[in-house]
Amino acid sequence: MVRVPLSPRERQRGEQFGALLRQARGDRSMVDVAAAAGVSAETLRKIETGRAPTPAFFTVAALAHALELSLDSLAAACAEDAEGGGQAMSA
Repeated sequence: MVRVPLSPRERQRGEQFGALLRQARGDRSMVDVAAAAGVSAETLRKIETGRAPTPAFFTVAALAHALELSLDSLAAACAEDAEGGGQAMSA
């Protein structure tokens, strides 16, 4: 299976999503959040830095649960960013 390259907009959305997770993580360490979500710290690092702009749904769901965020709030924040709203999300 050949993966289609991501568009610049998709890459930007991944960076914005990573920034949302970093903001929600606050003072918690990356290792603590990753462990609570059942993912590696490297996976979380890649998502937060935008190097993994399209994480799997279950990874997103696990991180949302570990950060006490609803998937609806994450989706809404990403939609706002996609529309140019760029509003910060509070945890």
